[in-house]
Amino acid sequence: MRTALLGRIALTLLALCGAACTVQAAGSTIASQRAGPIAHKPATRVITLAPHLTELVFAAGAGDKIVATVISSNYPAAAEHIPRVGNGLNISVEQVIALKPDLVLAWQPSGAAQTLAPTLAALHIPLVYIAPKQLADIPKAVLELGKLLGTGPLAQPEAGRLQQRIAALTKRYAALRPVSVFIEVGTAPIYTIGRDPLINDALRICAGKNVYARAVLAAPQVSAENVLAAGPDVVITSATQAGGLEGRQAYWSRLRLPAALRHHIYAINPDELFRPGPRLVDASEKLCRDLDRARLTP
Repeated sequence: MRTALLGRIALTLLALCGAACTVQAAGSTIASQRAGPIAHKPATRVITLAPHLTELVFAAGAGDKIVATVISSNYPAAAEHIPRVGNGLNISVEQVIALKPDLVLAWQPSGAAQTLAPTLAALHIPLVYIAPKQLADIPKAVLELGKLLGTGPLAQPEAGRLQQRIAALTKRYAALRPVSVFIEVGTAPIYTIGRDPLINDALRICAGKNVYARAVLAAPQVSAENVLAAGPDVVITSATQAGGLEGRQAYWSRLRLPAALRHHIYAINPDELFRPGPRLVDASEKLCRDLDRARLTP
């Protein structure tokens, strides 16, 4: 169980670092570097190299155009039936080419994308990077994909709904007292979210502040002693498996962390919270509610 969890953490944190650490296309909050020219006609055979990209394509109404994806793409349910060509780090170039894609979507120019880029460029197959840097970039990505895939009439209302939900959160929590937050990604060892603009933007909207926002890394390892010294008002844990939240509550209570003693430890599905796709808006709504509970309960 621990190995599988750490494997998932490694891939999701690589995605987070892609949002935080890559050089983005000039003048854009959504990366759109291309390894080949974008055709005037909409793409019809798409390969996604990250699970959040699969979710974004489905949100844009073009899930039926995905001909292959990576192992970790498991949402929505229809994504389970899409052929796999590797994971976010390793990819089968031969399989990708055999599928004859007319668009490949990636989140940063490393790993699988770096492996594929020379071949795609030689074959004039566009490689587009989509890496949201703030919550408002997620509906923008849905709109961009609607244009690329010819599903604008489906993408526009979905993007509009996401924009409205983000705007509602921003308005509701803008004037509230900020609370300090520790986000617990892994438990043995303890990993957290550091200087990641997307997650920190979601916290900002909820009137929360990441106690490790100034860390050099997007996902640093920290000690329990360091967390105790940071003294967060709230702990958000990704331990959502059976008994996970109770276990983390007990762990931090034994260490006398004030947030635990006040029962201000909450669990959020890591696939929703750490993937920069539409479900991050769902996770942000829950995050805001959790921070508000802590704010109203001394």
